Amino acid sequence: MIGIIDYNAGNIRSVKNALSFCGAKFELVSKPEQVLRSDKILLPGVGAFGEAMAKLKSANLDEAIKEFVASGRYFLGICLGMQLLFDKSEEFGANDGLGLISGKVIKFDESKFGANLKIPHMGWNTLEFTRQTPINSGLESSIYAYFVHSYHAVCDDKFALAKTTYGYEFVSGVCKDNIFGFQPHPEKSHENGIKIIKNFTEL
Repeated sequence: MIGIIDYNAGNIRSVKNALSFCGAKFELVSKPEQVLRSDKILLPGVGAFGEAMAKLKSANLDEAIKEFVASGRYFLGICLGMQLLFDKSEEFGANDGLGLISGKVIKFDESKFGANLKIPHMGWNTLEFTRQTPINSGLESSIYAYFVHSYHAVCDDKFALAKTTYGYEFVSGVCKDNIFGFQPHPEKSHENGIKIIKNFTEL
C-alpha cells in the first residue's frame, strides 16, 4: 500500500490518477500512524516551503516521515515534496526542511538568465539522468518532463539523479538510498512520467 501524504499542500488528484493508471493500491495518509504503516510513501507538494513544513510539523508528520525513511522503505517526493527533503530553503526567509538529504533550496538566479527566460520555470523541459537507478529503469537518458517552480535544490553531485538546464544547470532529481525526489511533476509528464510512477510502485 502506497501512502500519499495529505497535508493540504499537494497536487493530490493528479497523483491519485497516475497511481490508479498504474494499477497501484494507495490511500491518503494524514496521521503519523498511517504513514508508519504504509509500504511506500509519496509526498506531493505545491506552494511555499515554510508553510508546507509548518503543516507537516503541526501534524507530527515530519518525525513520522523521518522514522519511515529510517526503516528503509521507499519514499518519493515530488516538486515541493522533493524540496522538503533538504536541510533548508531560502523561500520567504530561512526555513528548515526535513534534513533527509544534505543541501539547500534557493531561488533561481535571474542574473544568469537570458532575456526570454522568466520565473517561475514553467512548462516542458528535459530531465537529464546522471545515473541509472530502479526508478528511471526503462527510460532514455534524456526525457521531457513538466516543471512549475521558482526555487531549485543545490546539493552534492552524489545525491543528483537528474539535472535540467533553465538559464543554467540545476539538480532536478535526487536519490539517496531509499529516498527519491523529482522537481518536475511525473504525474503530469505523460508516458515518461507515468513510467517513473510505475517504477516507484514496483520497487
